[in-house]
Amino acid sequence: MKVHLLIPCMLLAVLFSSCSKDETSYIPTPSEKALLGKAVFFDTNLSNPIGQACASCHSPEKGFSDPANSAVSHGAMATMFGNRNAPSLSYGVFSPTQYYNSVDETFVGGLFLDGRSSSLQEQFIHPLLNPVEMNNASAHDVAEKIKVATYFSKLTSIYGTLVSDSEILNAVADAVAAYEKSSEVNSFTSKFDYYSRGLVSFTEDEKKGLALFSGKAKCANCHILDADENTGKVLFTDFTYDNIGVPKNTANPFYTQATSVNPLGINYVDYGIGAINGLAVDKGKFKVPTLRNIAITGPYFHNGSMATLKQVIHFYNTRDLNTGEFGSPEVAQNVNVEELGNLQLTVQEEDQLEKFLLTLTDHYRQ
Repeated sequence: MKVHLLIPCMLLAVLFSSCSKDETSYIPTPSEKALLGKAVFFDTNLSNPIGQACASCHSPEKGFSDPANSAVSHGAMATMFGNRNAPSLSYGVFSPTQYYNSVDETFVGGLFLDGRSSSLQEQFIHPLLNPVEMNNASAHDVAEKIKVATYFSKLTSIYGTLVSDSEILNAVADAVAAYEKSSEVNSFTSKFDYYSRGLVSFTEDEKKGLALFSGKAKCANCHILDADENTGKVLFTDFTYDNIGVPKNTANPFYTQATSVNPLGINYVDYGIGAINGLAVDKGKFKVPTLRNIAITGPYFHNGSMATLKQVIHFYNTRDLNTGEFGSPEVAQNVNVEELGNLQLTVQEEDQLEKFLLTLTDHYRQ
């Protein structure tokens, strides 16, 4: 069990008033690098065949997750699918470099759901060369496409002469990282943010949902309400890893991919970070995601096995009651049975919790 400071609701107003900062003080203002990175992020000529960009699976309108709310996004080849749901890229910049917390006995940080990437720059390279994503055969092929892009002159004006493939890709990756660090990707403009600053009020149901979030529902054990020390903002994740007993998504098209992509077929099991570090104790564990924009980034969990936020909440509440609503865990070992599974929330409380989570969507307007 991970141990965190849980903040009583009556102290939230004090916390937020003391932690409020100017909205742009902790994040780079739009820069030439960020604008260049945005151009790359939306460039559909970097895939093979052309037609797919980073934004094809990470749309701003959906909190930088799949624009069609697909359980698993298809790649540049429309018949090719990966094994996981496309996670939101918003607020990922705040994930620390991965380390092991010996007190909580968990890894913390890293990028991707399994923490396999150490930086935003490295994270950008993976999809470009993945056959079920952007499907480029080599880094050289990508570099050649960048050389003829309309933004290549801007790239060289910022980064200087770029000759080798690695120089070109590193420069582009750095620009995309600058965009992912920008306020466009991490705006902190939800109703919760305005409530935190005393600019709007919550409804009674939203207030009760927040109280449940930090108390009976145990959400804040992992989706913490502590303000981040760098931003003064609540990130709604501790960036740790957990196996919450998510059932297999048998409708995942990855199971029917060619054996060259998935040699195990329907017998494939996603072990999360456990497949990366080889530790049995970490099998089935995935990084705790931020809950910011959670209402618009479904379907949910690493395999997109649950379609609605309401279903997710009910799963957390009743997973262990043997109601027949949910399948058995894809990975039965290491399942967290202390912080979810039988929360004893009423139907009304589930609804109130959902109403609070709806306040975490960016670009709130009264």
